[in-house]
Amino acid sequence: MAKILAKNLTNKRVMLTDGSELGFASNVVMDTHSGDLIYLVVKPTSMVDTSKFQTQNGYVMIPFGAVRAAKDYAIVDKKLITGSDFD
Repeated sequence: MAKILAKNLTNKRVMLTDGSELGFASNVVMDTHSGDLIYLVVKPTSMVDTSKFQTQNGYVMIPFGAVRAAKDYAIVDKKLITGSDFD
């Protein structure tokens, strides 16, 4: 994935690769030593079952390696979130 600025992710709609909406990007978690982005923090929509995701304080923590694109919205590869398809 091309380099993107963390500030450009804020309030972007986050979609899974199957086309379902996860929510809106709220923040990122960064390794302060390496500068690597660790998590995309997503405020889930009310329709999302958050039990399938790692959460913290009501937000979904998406491993940044699962983010495939971030232009008009962020696309997350759902296979990389859990290691398998889930429905």
